[in-house]
Amino acid sequence: MTEVPEERPTVLVVDDEEDLRDIMRRMLERRGFATLVAGDSDQALTVCREHPGDIDVLVTDLGLPGVSGGEMARTCTQLRPDMGVVYISGLPKDIAVTKGLINEDSLLVKKPFTADLLLEALRVILAEKAPTT
Repeated sequence: MTEVPEERPTVLVVDDEEDLRDIMRRMLERRGFATLVAGDSDQALTVCREHPGDIDVLVTDLGLPGVSGGEMARTCTQLRPDMGVVYISGLPKDIAVTKGLINEDSLLVKKPFTADLLLEALRVILAEKAPTT
């Protein structure tokens, strides 16, 4: 009898800082997540269009060059309506909301953050997405 592999949630990590992107990718993979990475909004949109499987959560820096992480996330979630979003920013949430970067009900993890804080945010998003039976 063969075991069915457990579905690993897939997380798309978008950050223009390669070191931070790599740290988040490794940390998530060690915790059992499948990861995809992008360095800017164009790469993120390409991944959303072309990745053959599900993308469960988008983790994006708000301060991307060119298009803000919030704008990019709105476009990505139009392509993948079932994808959850976790924002990362050095800005406090109330300021990000006031500036119109994110909505009041958006989930924002403030930099600098610990692995546990990011994982908790992912658990919240995945729990919201989980089908209720």
